[in-house]
Amino acid sequence: MNPLNTVNGTIAAGVVLAVVIGLLDMMGVTFNTASFLVWIHVLAGITWIGLLYYFNFVQVPALAEAASDEGGPGGAGITKYVAPRALWWFRWGAVVTWLSGAAYLLHLGLLDDAFMLGLNEGAPGTAMIIGVGAWLGTIMLINVWGLIWPNQKKVLGLVEATADEINRARRIAFLASRTNTLLSIPMLMSMVGFGHGGFFI
Repeated sequence: MNPLNTVNGTIAAGVVLAVVIGLLDMMGVTFNTASFLVWIHVLAGITWIGLLYYFNFVQVPALAEAASDEGGPGGAGITKYVAPRALWWFRWGAVVTWLSGAAYLLHLGLLDDAFMLGLNEGAPGTAMIIGVGAWLGTIMLINVWGLIWPNQKKVLGLVEATADEINRARRIAFLASRTNTLLSIPMLMSMVGFGHGGFFI
């Protein structure tokens, strides 16, 4: 019963190993909620953004090449088997990333300040840095659930749609995904900047 034989087993084994390492590190000290929330946030964020980059840098160009290759195998295998599974991890990774990020800001007492970009305090500072990241992440989450997923369901044939609706859905999902790729770059800069004291000291 090797946990590496399944994705769920691999994830469970990784979580158990992380908890064991965390317990070894604690040595009787109280639980660090902030570090736990950041760990969940980063883990989910890697899943979400990693798949976003996979779709934009690998899958979309590969499907375009497959469609133009008259003698090739086409993209049916990716469309039928890979994309639906990747989109499941993608959209739920987005939810967990956003929720854990909001929980972290709430734990720090910064949730309001971040979403107000620090302007409610009169001196934006780090609240603005993390706030920009939080707003960009929120826009990206809305794009995932409001534009990408509903339109991908049409493209993948999970809901009925005419050929024109599928073509329109493909374009909307593509542009929303590219928008998220663009937004992910300053979002990640904001997250790193907040975690390490900003870029300009």
